[in-house]
Amino acid sequence: MTIQDLPVVNATLNGLSAVFLALGFFSIKRGQKIAHRNCMIAAFCTSVIFLACYLTYHIWLGVVLHQGPTHFLKPEWFRPFYLAILISHTILAIVIVPLILLTLNRARKENFEAHKKIARWTWPLWMYVSVTGVVIYWLLYVKFPQS
Repeated sequence: MTIQDLPVVNATLNGLSAVFLALGFFSIKRGQKIAHRNCMIAAFCTSVIFLACYLTYHIWLGVVLHQGPTHFLKPEWFRPFYLAILISHTILAIVIVPLILLTLNRARKENFEAHKKIARWTWPLWMYVSVTGVVIYWLLYVKFPQS
């Protein structure tokens, strides 16, 4: 594996996180608390590994290769849609980190009422960030490759 493989690795990790989040959601709706806990821990671990890979890739691009991030230039008509997805994804990716930590900490302390209250916000935002991470990869590297 090379540094050039990290975008697809990152998309895969985002996709896995979304799968674990969905399984965790359905598990708790069925009252399967252990399965829910395990899925949410797996989603968290997958997201942490994603973040490490993402930072590695972008630091490598900047420091070693002296390149900036990939820019979406074509097709020009789709660029506003891409930027709307990217900007919302980026802002929510920053916002979600403390929410995830707070939500997991409340569960760890077995403060389940407080956990439920914050999880109602955390889960959909985390899911959005995970899914749009895959969408951004797909747009940049598959649907409209930027060469």
